[in-house]
Amino acid sequence: MSVLASPAPPAAEPAPPPRSLGHRAPLLHLALPYFAGLAAGHAAGSIPAAPLLAAALLLAAAALLAPARPALWALLLHLALGAAGAASHALHRDWLGDWDQLPPREAELEFRVDRLYSSPGERRSTGLGRVTRAPPHLADLTGRRVSFALTVPPGIDPPLRGTHLAARAVLTPLPRAPPPGGFDAYLTGIGVQFRLQRGTFTAETRPADAYARFCAAAAERFRRILDLGVAERRPELAALLRGMMLGDTKELDADQRDRFQRSGTMHLFAISGLNIGVIAVALRSLLSLARVPPWPALAAGSAALWLFVDITGASPSAVRAWAMATFLQAAQVGRQPGNLVAALAASALAVLVLEPLDAFSTSFLLSYAIVLALLVLGLPLGEAWQERCRLWPLLPEAERRPWHRAVEAGLRGLAVAVAVGLATTLVSLLTGVHFFRLLTPGSFVTNLLLLPAATLVTLAGFASLLAGLVGPDLPAVIANHAAALVLAGIDAVITATVDLPGFCFPAQFAAPWIGPTALTLLFASLLAGYAAGWRRRLGGWWPPFALVAVFLALGLEAEAAETALRVEVPAAVDRMKPMKSAYELAMERLAKHEPAPGRALTPGQKARLADIDRVYQGRLAEREIFLKQQLDAALAASNLEEMRKIQEQLASEKARLEEDREAEKDKVRREAEKG
Repeated sequence: MSVLASPAPPAAEPAPPPRSLGHRAPLLHLALPYFAGLAAGHAAGSIPAAPLLAAALLLAAAALLAPARPALWALLLHLALGAAGAASHALHRDWLGDWDQLPPREAELEFRVDRLYSSPGERRSTGLGRVTRAPPHLADLTGRRVSFALTVPPGIDPPLRGTHLAARAVLTPLPRAPPPGGFDAYLTGIGVQFRLQRGTFTAETRPADAYARFCAAAAERFRRILDLGVAERRPELAALLRGMMLGDTKELDADQRDRFQRSGTMHLFAISGLNIGVIAVALRSLLSLARVPPWPALAAGSAALWLFVDITGASPSAVRAWAMATFLQAAQVGRQPGNLVAALAASALAVLVLEPLDAFSTSFLLSYAIVLALLVLGLPLGEAWQERCRLWPLLPEAERRPWHRAVEAGLRGLAVAVAVGLATTLVSLLTGVHFFRLLTPGSFVTNLLLLPAATLVTLAGFASLLAGLVGPDLPAVIANHAAALVLAGIDAVITATVDLPGFCFPAQFAAPWIGPTALTLLFASLLAGYAAGWRRRLGGWWPPFALVAVFLALGLEAEAAETALRVEVPAAVDRMKPMKSAYELAMERLAKHEPAPGRALTPGQKARLADIDRVYQGRLAEREIFLKQQLDAALAASNLEEMRKIQEQLASEKARLEEDREAEKDKVRREAEKG
């Protein structure tokens, strides 16, 4: 062989794995079995806590005695954590079985307000509290959580969080096993056994402390700042901005809530993980610009973020987002280990230990399930797609023009956005059907378009609050106008797309067990795929997508799909007409039974009238199905007052559709009169 022969070309190096793969999350070995124990205790019902605690201690002791056998040690540890989770559920729920057969009764109780759902200043207060004092024959209620909806009489200020109040009202025990998906199921899931309603506050026994008053005053000041320059001219946009920044969604009108629920974008207009995450990044950036060292910056940023969360009402979703952001930043600063999956596991474990019954709320599952899908599937898939976005791989770096780099950067950003959207859509499709009985395939496109816009709105709102707190009003007005401009675009996009055929329609699973089974298998496939590096020989990225497709294709109730097809109508009806009285409608219907004396309807006109009846019956059926399921949406948003508003909206929608139907039929009758 000639020494001048060309050497063989080197073998092509395999593409490196995505950077988001291969991270350690050791706390998952604690969080997952503990959550499994909570779920087992929830499914089993009333189990004494003592034997479960004893089993947990014995299994933990056995695990400590078997350190030389890792497999046995891990099994015993997981079993011990599962028993501890079941014991924690039994201790926190602590159901009073004697009340299951007792009827409602009038009671005089004192309780502390822990959470408010009503707006400040309203004369009807709704929320959650804890009984601090009860008469002797109701002594077992002391320390129990109650849901209240009571009138605030003149002479008593609307309560704040932490206020101690005396009330006289009807005390109703909740059923031990209420129908799934309803508000009673939500209350019993978080440990509430009693409802206090149809009554009034009688006295304020102890006012809220100074910190609670400070939070209430700060929240009111935040509202005024966010209203600057916008509320007078565009109150609907100001309400959206307050909803995104402060979680105050009660002022959204019925049409807005309807559009956002059907488009799957309601989470954008309520304070949640997206808003808290954006604000956390903004605070971290400001502290970095101020050259604050890492650990003091972590302490100051977490404290400031918690103060913001507490001022906005400390909703469970905001508290969980704060925990995620704090654990992530702590892991990055301490390098133990600094990755998103580990931070998610740490925050989930902390929440489950401190508030174990929150694990059975819809918002808990949505928060952690969507973030989990984003981290273990969305980001790795996006990075893998980014490797294929090199349009000019043979072009030397020195020959690349700015437009080359811009095009490739845009494609890489789009690849990540689409991958993240697909991953989170897998969860939202199943949870939408299971919890809200609504299938929204179009939400993927709207969220893909609107999530960046919502991030801009949050940044503008944060800038407005900072400017309004430390300086003159003009910078806050400018920031509010910028946020309102983006919000107007978001609202226009949702309005233009939500009524498209197939965008969303009512749907439900054929059996109650299908939804939990589908979600459990989806989470298992996500974790297994991430642990295996999404290797092609194990199916690559396809197993989660195939699993969701199978459950949606085979598990949906057939009647729901038929209803969705039946209610699709081609034309929108004019909604701007003023509401007529019942008397006017009755007289119009009486006058329109006959089109004109001596002139009969043609077969074509009769067919058109029948078509109008069929179309509007379908529209009415659709609205009834959807609005009745919005009770679940109110449950997820933890909003008792919204349930009353939904009932009012349903009555209004029925009247409006009836009026519109008669108007359409009147057009046909006038044609008959003209001959």
